[in-house]
Amino acid sequence: MNYIKIDGQEIPIKIYRERRRDVRFSLTRTGGYLRMPVQFSEKEARSQQAKFEKWLREVTQKKPELIDRFRGRVYEDGSILTVGKNIYIIRFSEKEAAKYHTAKMNGNTISIIISTKDKGHHLQKSIRQLISRCVGNDQLAHITERVQHWNDRHFNKAIKNVRFKLNQSNWGSCSTRGNINLSTRLLFAPEDVIDYVIVHELAHMIEHNHSAAFWKVVSDVMPDYKEKEAWLKTYGETCNF
Repeated sequence: MNYIKIDGQEIPIKIYRERRRDVRFSLTRTGGYLRMPVQFSEKEARSQQAKFEKWLREVTQKKPELIDRFRGRVYEDGSILTVGKNIYIIRFSEKEAAKYHTAKMNGNTISIIISTKDKGHHLQKSIRQLISRCVGNDQLAHITERVQHWNDRHFNKAIKNVRFKLNQSNWGSCSTRGNINLSTRLLFAPEDVIDYVIVHELAHMIEHNHSAAFWKVVSDVMPDYKEKEAWLKTYGETCNF
């Protein structure tokens, strides 16, 4: 993956050569995307990339908040991270011989060993993923209990696993095998909003779409669900490691 720096922030970009007739620019929660016809010459491809980068700068200049979604936290030794009612202390040490970064939880302290081979943007991204994994593991039992609570009261479906992942593209998903997957970003949301996402995913085990029937299931369980959706739309960008 490549990056373009705008206002001091690196934004991931991906370029696709596809069987298509038109050129498409887009900016999502995960980065900027350029899609162009596979038959374009290298000269035309470079021209489109230049136009794409110009478009990204213009779009983010008009709406600076679009850049904020890519501004992850920068962690230093001793950083304090508050997630819901939990407070974590981040501690770092370096190990030149280490091939990979590692992290473990000791009480409320997340101890991270950093490989000196990693630097810059990729290093901070790796750190955020490690912290997300530790926090997710720490809070998994509580969230699993919430899933079971709502399932027992309203759905009575077979839940195989509840899993966390640092997912930027959605708040949750479910599989036909009974796996409930939630983004660790959700842990920054209020408890009632977390419950809404859980109910949303459990409802998909009855209706595997977003039809009127699906929303009827959700509203029967949680009549004020639209308030929770509104919170996510308004404050969701602030929920991030």
